[in-house]
Amino acid sequence: MSDLVSIESIGIEDGQLVRAIGEIDLSNVAEVLSAVISAVPHDAALVVLDLSDVTYLDSAGISMLFKLAERLGYSRQPLRLVVPPDSPIRAVLELTNLTSVIPVVESIRS
Repeated sequence: MSDLVSIESIGIEDGQLVRAIGEIDLSNVAEVLSAVISAVPHDAALVVLDLSDVTYLDSAGISMLFKLAERLGYSRQPLRLVVPPDSPIRAVLELTNLTSVIPVVESIRS
């Protein structure tokens, strides 16, 4: 994985929790997408992508999130994003209207 971001994955009761830590940009977006897809079992009923510790997300990262939701949708695996209100990437998600396509919650417990 890139020096800019790391991916962790944990099975949860109703699916798979995947946590990204660091920066997601054009230089590593393909690696991030591949790592997230690889981390999700085919039988996961829900995929929760925790972006709480992502400090930077550019337009390539936004595009990757749309692609990820679409790809998981083919397998009937809904995607939910975790992004706290005070996150540095929250405004970008709202400005790009991503929040109307992919549900965004404030914490893993939401």
